[in-house]
Amino acid sequence: MHKEDIRLELLEKWLDQQLPNVFAKQGWGAVPAATLTSASSDASFRRYFRWQGENRTLIVMDAPPPNEDCRPFVKIAALLQRANLNVPLILAEDVEQGFLLLNDLGSQTYLDVITPENADQLFADALQALLALQQLPMDTELPSYDVALLRRELELFPEWYVKHHLQVEFNAEQRDAWDKMSRLLIDSALAQPKVLVHRDFMPRNLMISEPNPGVLDFQDAVYGPVTYDVTCLFKDAFVSWPEPQVRQWLERYWRQAQALGIPVQADLEDFLRASDLMGVQRHLKVIGIFARICHRDGKPKYLADVPRFFAYINAVIQRRPELAELGHLFGSLPQATEAVAQ
Repeated sequence: MHKEDIRLELLEKWLDQQLPNVFAKQGWGAVPAATLTSASSDASFRRYFRWQGENRTLIVMDAPPPNEDCRPFVKIAALLQRANLNVPLILAEDVEQGFLLLNDLGSQTYLDVITPENADQLFADALQALLALQQLPMDTELPSYDVALLRRELELFPEWYVKHHLQVEFNAEQRDAWDKMSRLLIDSALAQPKVLVHRDFMPRNLMISEPNPGVLDFQDAVYGPVTYDVTCLFKDAFVSWPEPQVRQWLERYWRQAQALGIPVQADLEDFLRASDLMGVQRHLKVIGIFARICHRDGKPKYLADVPRFFAYINAVIQRRPELAELGHLFGSLPQATEAVAQ
């Protein structure tokens, strides 16, 4: 039997045990006959299933140990509920087996429905959720976006994109340039005011829900740079917006954050520069991750979005002369034809 089928069998057995208790506790009556269908999977080892019986739906998370750990999800969910964010309620859990039973926040993500016509309203809702998240006191024990984490993320680019995907290695001159640019990006990130950071606050992880948005995929939250999540929201892996529009949205966020006492940079231009450099750090990381998902995990589809990240980075290089060396470094690398967007 395939390994995933064994997981599914275990999950169904666990569900059969949990559902009567959950239904009794919630006052929902008897457990009806139901179907279990795939709801989504992501770039990690996690899978999600939708349990559907009569007029009720629930979500089941399968996070197989030792590849995944449910406990951060449970911990951060409780934290975000303090800010009244619409995050999944945990109805039953077995962190040892890697199973969670959650309420269903809906079946449409922002990514499914966002258009130039509705983006303003959807992003206005998303910013309200982000501002609430960033007002949470930093009193929960969480990791920090420190030098080691920032550097580890950046090194995914030379390790997986350059070495495994382009099949070259940096020479001494390229390595020097890379190290210099990495230090610049890390120093900029560390100089920023700190808040709670979701780390993947993007349309794919925001659900059309009531209240809007439903917020998912927060289990990797840390304390770190204030520009991280808002930059992630507008410079997404799967959809791009015109630069003037992004600047307008960033400025709107900056003004709202200032009014609420969130510790954004006092000067708008300083904030925009910090956002630019934070974005470059994230985009280099994601290019490395997408190459790793292809070459280690056998999921090549993500590589089609790599040109989008190079486009984001190149736009920043054009307006930030301090990143010129990064542009020269890109120019010295062979082009990977497989990474051309479809």
